[in-house]
Amino acid sequence: MSRQATSRRRSGGHARRSRRLFRLPRPGAVARLPARGRLLAGLLLAAFVAAAGLAVAGPWLRVERVAYAGQRYTPQAQLDELVAPLHASPMLMLDTAALRDRVTALPTVASATVETVLPDELRVAVTEKSPAFAWKTTASLLVGAADGSLMSELPLDAELPPGLVLLPQVDDQRAASHELAVGGRVDPEELRIANRLAALDPVLIGSRSTGTVVRIADRDGFLLVSARPRWTIALGFFGLDPNETREAEDARFDAQLTAVRTLFATVKEGDVSWVDVRNPGKVYWKP
Repeated sequence: MSRQATSRRRSGGHARRSRRLFRLPRPGAVARLPARGRLLAGLLLAAFVAAAGLAVAGPWLRVERVAYAGQRYTPQAQLDELVAPLHASPMLMLDTAALRDRVTALPTVASATVETVLPDELRVAVTEKSPAFAWKTTASLLVGAADGSLMSELPLDAELPPGLVLLPQVDDQRAASHELAVGGRVDPEELRIANRLAALDPVLIGSRSTGTVVRIADRDGFLLVSARPRWTIALGFFGLDPNETREAEDARFDAQLTAVRTLFATVKEGDVSWVDVRNPGKVYWKP
């Protein structure tokens, strides 16, 4: 056999093998499932959708139990009132953020977390504001937070619990104080001045008093009252003049204390029963 014929057979055989090579699908072509596969996939998808619908709106996974944590001053009745409309609601459809915002709006609450625990429990945890003062009105004894919000209420003749007895206390004898209640707020300027008076060391006004009480009256405004020796200092109102800045208010307050100190340096405080320093430049006193 000639070399030329051999070459033709080899080239011919090679050409036949190359025609049998696997061809790649055209770009953009999509492999299609067999008819049975498509039917099975459709059934699985329908089953998944049905199961999801049952989980969301079916008789299972609904709120049946509620657990609270962190409340001390927050009445449980207030929390129950917020949660009651959610009883038997689908767990997976609860708007926990909205409930959290409603709980945080309570006067005693600084922050809150709300979470669902499958299959049927709703958990509400609160972080309460810290008590910062006690405000006695003509109707009740109120406990408030540093922002002035009134958190809890005790009977007018009640004593503060041991954990609160050291709070700054104010005796508000004004007729309007009757309207103050839990959920309300003490005027921030009044609270600021009350706290300054409650924290005042009698030594700073030249006094040997063993303890003072902060009082507010309709006629005389803020009063600083000492039981031993017995005297009362009238400082007037604060926060009523819209043209008086806080700096001017503080300057007036400091001038009043200086006027009292000057008086007690010249007159024995035991001989003084009443001091009027509403105008610190013109001090009046009674023996």
